[in-house]
Amino acid sequence: MSPGSVTEKLHFFVAEYEDRDRVAAGGGDIAEGEEIETIELPLATALNMITTGIIQDGKTIMLLFYVNQVGLENLRGPQVTA
Repeated sequence: MSPGSVTEKLHFFVAEYEDRDRVAAGGGDIAEGEEIETIELPLATALNMITTGIIQDGKTIMLLFYVNQVGLENLRGPQVTA
């Protein structure tokens, strides 16, 4: 193990977005040095990709397990009604 991984704190942010929120094809701003590749797929597919070894990044795995445990519908903030 790497010493930094034992004391490292991670913060995950979950947010809804719409197509109009994108500023570039990948979702990032090239002028800001963002080279983001977005992949949208069902949660069950992503979890299977962990099992098959396609997804190997620990942070991604933690977030997907959290979403699976809590439920995507419970990650949304309070709904404002008029």
